[in-house]
Amino acid sequence: MIDDILHRHFTRIARRYRKVRTTDRPPIDFIHRKLNELKEIKAVDLGCGTGRYDRELFKKLGKRLFLFCIDENKDMLLQLMEYFSLCNINQYTPIRSLGRDIPLSTNTINCVFSFNAVQHFNLTMVMKESARVLRKNGYLFIYTRLRSQNKRNIWGMYCPKFYEKEKRLYEIEDIESEISKIAALELESVKYFKFRRLYSLDFLIKQARNRHYSTFCLYSEKELEDALCIFEENISCKFPNTEKVTWIDEYTMFIIRKN
Repeated sequence: MIDDILHRHFTRIARRYRKVRTTDRPPIDFIHRKLNELKEIKAVDLGCGTGRYDRELFKKLGKRLFLFCIDENKDMLLQLMEYFSLCNINQYTPIRSLGRDIPLSTNTINCVFSFNAVQHFNLTMVMKESARVLRKNGYLFIYTRLRSQNKRNIWGMYCPKFYEKEKRLYEIEDIESEISKIAALELESVKYFKFRRLYSLDFLIKQARNRHYSTFCLYSEKELEDALCIFEENISCKFPNTEKVTWIDEYTMFIIRKN
């Protein structure tokens, strides 16, 4: 049931997805530094969406990068292909996959990336399939928001039911546990990112009505409007100037290496 709701959500939002989501560049800078010595990089973006993080990867890694862009939703992939055409990017292959596997050969990939998408996949599958397709010393980079971080963002703090409805996110121990089950994988490090956000209340409400986070598609129409009314009251009480609503967004990157 939830999978059907999410599929319809991503189909509806595909054309405007890049406009309603924030793309943070520091995780791309970090990946660039980690891969600096590789002359050629054959990589996978698992849950690529419309390619907003992939575009940043190509900016940093340039002609060294060839990317397999994997997503379950055909409309998101169509938008990615249109976007890449506008950006003159042709070093990629789009692959529609239901997320049960990575349909590529064993030991052929330098890196697997997942940007704010791992919650849409079976975590055991991500680990097993990444270990299979990665070459020796290859990397799996998982960039995500933890459940506890989600509770501390502007929506988790002030929008009713946001934190409670979002049950798909993981905590560190969840990911560490899955890594420990795969002998070929080792957690090299964990890096934390913090971003100071500043938006108006009107903009935030507009974003929520656009379902910029898939969490909002788990609300009914009435439920969301009721929640946004309370959100508006909460923000107005907390921030004297609702044109300048500020908070810290937190994210975590897991850097996992194949032995």
